[in-house]
Amino acid sequence: MAIAVSAALLVAGGAASAGDDPAVGAAGWQSLLGVRPSPQLGGRWVVVLTLPSLADQVATGGGTATEEQERGWTAVARAAQRKVIARLASRGAPIEPEHAYYRVLNGFAVSLDARALAIVQRDPAVQGVFPVRAAVPAAAGEVGEGEISGSGPRTDVTIPGFSGAGVTVALLDTGVDLVHPYIRRALLPGLDVVDPGGDASARQNPTALGRPERHGTELAGLVVGSGGPAGLGGVAPGASLLPIRVAGWQPDTSGGVAVYGRTDQLLAGIELAVDPNGDGDAHDAARVTLVGVTEPFAAFADGPLAAAVEGALALDSLVVAPAGNDGPAGPAYGSIGGPGGAAAALTAGALDTRRRSPTAHVLLRAGLQVLVSGDQPLGDAVAPTLSVSLPVVVLERSPRAIVGSAGGLTRLFDSAGYSRVGGAAVLLPRGTSSPEAVREVIAAGARAVLVDGSLPAGALGTDSPLEVPILGVSPRDARAVRAANVRAIPVTLAVGASSFNANGGVSDTASFSSEGLAFDGGPKPEVVAAGIGLATSDPGRNEDGTARYGTISGSSAAAALTAGAAALLAEARPDLDAVGLKQALVAASRRSGGTKIGAIDPAAAASTELVADPPTVGLGVVVAERSSVGRTITLRNVSTRVLDVTVAPGIGGAPDIEFDVSPRLARVKPGGRIDLVVSANVPLLPRAPAALNGSLLVKVRNGTALRIPWAIVVPLANRDLISMARLSNRSFEPSDVEPAVLTIVAGRVDGTAERPQLLPLEQLSIDLLRDDRRLGRLALVQDILPGRYSFGITGRGADGRRLPPGSYALRVTAVPIGGGEADERTVPFTIE
Repeated sequence: MAIAVSAALLVAGGAASAGDDPAVGAAGWQSLLGVRPSPQLGGRWVVVLTLPSLADQVATGGGTATEEQERGWTAVARAAQRKVIARLASRGAPIEPEHAYYRVLNGFAVSLDARALAIVQRDPAVQGVFPVRAAVPAAAGEVGEGEISGSGPRTDVTIPGFSGAGVTVALLDTGVDLVHPYIRRALLPGLDVVDPGGDASARQNPTALGRPERHGTELAGLVVGSGGPAGLGGVAPGASLLPIRVAGWQPDTSGGVAVYGRTDQLLAGIELAVDPNGDGDAHDAARVTLVGVTEPFAAFADGPLAAAVEGALALDSLVVAPAGNDGPAGPAYGSIGGPGGAAAALTAGALDTRRRSPTAHVLLRAGLQVLVSGDQPLGDAVAPTLSVSLPVVVLERSPRAIVGSAGGLTRLFDSAGYSRVGGAAVLLPRGTSSPEAVREVIAAGARAVLVDGSLPAGALGTDSPLEVPILGVSPRDARAVRAANVRAIPVTLAVGASSFNANGGVSDTASFSSEGLAFDGGPKPEVVAAGIGLATSDPGRNEDGTARYGTISGSSAAAALTAGAAALLAEARPDLDAVGLKQALVAASRRSGGTKIGAIDPAAAASTELVADPPTVGLGVVVAERSSVGRTITLRNVSTRVLDVTVAPGIGGAPDIEFDVSPRLARVKPGGRIDLVVSANVPLLPRAPAALNGSLLVKVRNGTALRIPWAIVVPLANRDLISMARLSNRSFEPSDVEPAVLTIVAGRVDGTAERPQLLPLEQLSIDLLRDDRRLGRLALVQDILPGRYSFGITGRGADGRRLPPGSYALRVTAVPIGGGEADERTVPFTIE
């Protein structure tokens, strides 16, 4: 019985709460800030092989190799992969890879039909088959029209006397404005994965001209910009930037287009970052690889993206990734996006560094009920000066009501061509509060915009010259507005004249910045950097021909500053390899204000003497009382003197934990290292999911102290992981054309809309049974986010042959991430 995945992911919406059906969203996870496209993934899979890659060979060889050796190892990896593909073809699974990977991992991306997928999964050389997901720019907002926002100061991420000269930063993002004067000097000839053979330039929306890909140009300016207005510059203006277009305008399922990349395209971009000229020798690898896009909530630490990030690190390229813009989650697994969940990635969260931010007095009423009253932050980058009093119009979710699809404005106008939102305040559907969506409704005549979810002041701007206030409302108030709308109760919004006031959230982590534990239990992000209202380049020109500038907010902006800091450090400390760059930046990060994660400080990192591998550590997952977990942490002396160190056991929010570390005292020679064996016994489990955490404190005599955060995961346990498993037909004849459909809702989303608790699956398998006897495995899908999945049941067995008439059953098994009991459902059916 062949299995065809007809819908890769229809996962829980961000508004899911405890007890809700987790399959409420129609296009994947919806972010609080930033639209989620509904991409055309085309049944693509990433097939990871057990064969060694170039990175594996280099790591086995001690981390060094000659150019000839690396070219030879790449050729061997390519030849071995082709043998596997030929064998699969001989067994009835013709493979035509869209992308092939040999350097950071050995595998390929391919579209597979039901029969081919089953054959591939059974091959002994296949380590795993993983779904392709959408990766979206991790920005929260931007503003253009040549205005430099006053909403936030420039960051002071510097190392005096260093500019990143001689260091190459690869930027994996949308296309870049290659002729923008702010970044043109630093650009290397780019590469295009989305449209192979292209030049990595920012493309225009093919359905609506004047809407270029913006994100890549914005991040490029944060890293290498120079000569901007009022002395504006990037963090590492002396570095070279290699733009690699891994995302851009691509078809979506509505028949239009949206800006996104795919897992397979991102993997291809990492391959190019470590070997730009494609000759199989990675000695020309970018010193730093900045990933500007993220796969929301996909913090898998064992999938192809995590393997690729680890492979890049082995080839001496540090991958810097954004944490994501989905806010804090947990308390167990967090809201970190991929590849930020990879243990080898340096993951950055967004910090609010603005001393002033726009606010206004707001009154939101539904009939006689007052929902909001008082001073509220505005999402505008520039504070409007006009007072407005407006009726509120509620927009429902529709792919064609928001930009990114053909005829995006159609639903905002009635059949006579009159605007439905003209002169009104508009409440956007949850998950569509992107800058593009805001621009769309403003262009249709909206006088104010309401976003479903909290909105940091100044985080979301538009390039409209109109003074249009943008406000975030709580999910509860948004539900009240929608309920009033259904009952025909008038809703009104009054916004007073606004101004810039002291920012009460200065030095705090931005409310939209993702935070928590990756799916291996490691704390993420490791560092934070400024991420709201950062001035930078914007693609295109103004009406007078001058270059465009604007602001950007989001964890991708923080990642860009972090990548620039890594470039500075690479120039200042050429003795540090890619692993050392990450370790030093984390070790020297500084904590201030309300942050519990350190802000990047490259100047302090340049003088770092002792680093830890890993710099933050997940000790393990606990699902039963009196469990023990542990990890080995390596201390490295990156100085020129002997270091005497003292290690103190961790102290955190879980006093019952019995914690031990050995040795407590050590002497580490220059260039030397020592292993710390860390163990923890958890005698009692908390009643609810939790992240037990603390820190090791390593003190250097006559030197600085090193703090190593650790965490232990206590995930959801003894809960249903399969809430539905249902066949469309319980009795049917075998058919490859009209199969029965097995629908499964797997994984869990608990908690609240503000802090969802996610429990993904390590794997979801479907076995064929007859008389309780297993006949074979029909499908095995790995790294599963909570959601609704559909499989076509054709009436064929695991060997591809038609089943004889009789009674059968499907056994669906869900295995949670991190251990714990699997959940099973059995679905009987009859072959006629």
